[in-house]
Amino acid sequence: LSVPTPAMLRDEDTEADFQRFLRRVDDVTNLLQGLNSPDSAVKEKAIAEAEEKLRDGGASKEEPPRTTVNRTVINTRAPVRACPLKLKLGGNAFLAMLEKDAKERAKQRKRNEQLANALKEKGNDAFRRGDFARAIQSYTEGLEKLRDKQELYTNRAQAYLKIQEYGKAIGDCEWALKCNDKCIKAYFLMGKAHLALQHYTESRQCYEKILQIDPQKESLFKDCVNEVNLEEKRLKDEERAMKEVQSGNVAALSIKELLQRLGTPGQGILFYTGGIRILAGVMKDCTEQTLFRTNNGFSILGDNEAVRGAFRAERKTPAEEELCVSVLLLWQAVCAGNEENQRLLLAQPDVSAQLPELLSSGILEIQRETLALISLYSENESGRKLLVRQDLSRWLQILMAFVKCSDARAGSAMNILSDLIGEERFKAQCRVLLSTDVLPLFTQLLASARLVNQTALACAIGIVGKLCAEPGVRVRVAESRECWQGCLKLLDEGLGGSTPSYQQCVFAVLGLMMNLLLESNEIIQHFAVGVSGRCLALLSHQEGRIVTRAIGVLSRVLAASSSAVEEAVKAGVVKKMIKFLKAGGKLTASYGIKTLGICTKSNRQAQEDLVKADKGFAVLLRLLESEEEMVVGNAAFCLSQCLGVPGAGTSLLNSNVVLLLLRLAGGDAARTSVQENAAIALGKLCVAEPRHIHQLRKLNGLAILNSSMKYVHSS
Repeated sequence: LSVPTPAMLRDEDTEADFQRFLRRVDDVTNLLQGLNSPDSAVKEKAIAEAEEKLRDGGASKEEPPRTTVNRTVINTRAPVRACPLKLKLGGNAFLAMLEKDAKERAKQRKRNEQLANALKEKGNDAFRRGDFARAIQSYTEGLEKLRDKQELYTNRAQAYLKIQEYGKAIGDCEWALKCNDKCIKAYFLMGKAHLALQHYTESRQCYEKILQIDPQKESLFKDCVNEVNLEEKRLKDEERAMKEVQSGNVAALSIKELLQRLGTPGQGILFYTGGIRILAGVMKDCTEQTLFRTNNGFSILGDNEAVRGAFRAERKTPAEEELCVSVLLLWQAVCAGNEENQRLLLAQPDVSAQLPELLSSGILEIQRETLALISLYSENESGRKLLVRQDLSRWLQILMAFVKCSDARAGSAMNILSDLIGEERFKAQCRVLLSTDVLPLFTQLLASARLVNQTALACAIGIVGKLCAEPGVRVRVAESRECWQGCLKLLDEGLGGSTPSYQQCVFAVLGLMMNLLLESNEIIQHFAVGVSGRCLALLSHQEGRIVTRAIGVLSRVLAASSSAVEEAVKAGVVKKMIKFLKAGGKLTASYGIKTLGICTKSNRQAQEDLVKADKGFAVLLRLLESEEEMVVGNAAFCLSQCLGVPGAGTSLLNSNVVLLLLRLAGGDAARTSVQENAAIALGKLCVAEPRHIHQLRKLNGLAILNSSMKYVHSS
């Protein structure tokens, strides 16, 4: 896949020679298969072909003769009848000779492959050291040993790219594709080489081939094509901007003049501040942004001593503060909607190093404009990818600290975090300082929820919850005693009534606790009674989604502690769950029936409470017909636990419980616990009230009951 260019001229003799080599490999392989065939006809044909090749010196029929014959010379010798080689040697000897030859060739190839691999590793070492010329030499020597080794071609192509020999890189990629036409690395490197040569169409075609070979490479494909699109746009933008300069456009000419004046050393801070403000005001569209870039505008921070000093000053004067704000406004104007400028700005070492310092400066205007600049990046996918290439390990802590602010900075900081938290590289960097820096700050914010920006705090809690989706992070947070204490304090302060923003915090904390309760440790056991108590108190909350989440937390925390179960049962949890289950709601039903299952599993009082609260097991019977298998399985489990209560089995005599349980026990639910729990309940039902056996016989269900007895015994 390529369009011929002057940099891609072929050596036709080398090409033909390589193709002959590949054909000979195929011929020898086919010949050996024929000679070893059990079919005598195939074997005879292979022997005949072998004789012919030996007479011809191994040349392929398709190959032209290497020498010319002077046909004017008269042969005066007597004709000699050729004797077939297999008659001279005998059939077995002939086969032995061929087999010996094949083994020798295989040994030689193995030796060559070992040498080629050694040279490849030697080249790789040189490549890692940055010695690309030595790497190319080693890869070339390896190809002399083994001409069909794809990795040597692609590795050499990569080295050629490093020294900007793009035509040679393309040539090597094409040779690699002759060895393996599905070599993704070859298409990738060829795409890079075409891009460097400004062959945009050919570059895209290479990347499309990658997607055709492996659809799982869609992310790589998108990144590569986006790089091509950006480079093509950059070139067109610069051509357009140059035309504006050549036509005498006043705005275009003024940018170059302003940048030249700002490069004048020894001027006062106010001079630079005013010039930068004017320059920012000139940035109206892409043309001005491009001229800023092409006239080396991004060097302001590195080359201008006054600007650099203002940014680095720990204690800034009012004039230095104003200068920093002016530069930040300029960067916003230059980078708004311009991906190439965004990339170049972050490529400046002073910028990436100064951004966290500016965020931590404590100066309102500087922080606000720094947040605005970062938001330009975080709001779109390409900008986020540029950001996460930087060292962001401190950013979670720095941005979370803005929750203490009462103004718009808190919202801006949380929006940036919400944008970044979906990026895997950002989450990986957040883990670095999680225990030492982030968790102490987070628990402090939880404990002082009434004193901070509560809308921003709710967002921060949600961000930590998303981080806890990763098991390693979740374990560390779940083991934090201070975190659990902060969560409980936040819930306590919300019980007596709260504002809508505080209710958001309560909702977010319940979600975080549900996530943390996927773990099991001594800290969770210690706080289980307190957590369940707060959740029981929240069951009377006027906000439905808070009630649902409180039930969800109960469905997880009660499993961690028998003491928590005992206290919850005393507080009337069973009656409350039946009440919510009657009201319906899929999520509530899922959490509620699981809570009942935990309580009735080991607590006799809970079993008796359920029999009293759910007259005739009306609620459980309805749940047995649910479309949600988890709900059905837990309902059958609760029923089986309660059938030991006197009179429980009798109360079901006039119901369709036998039919329901038979269907479930003999059904094909994906969760085997559904069949098991239904079978156990069916067995216990017949033990508790033998009159159900009559209904079982009528439904021909004794076989299912017998098969269920193993579950009854094991339970």
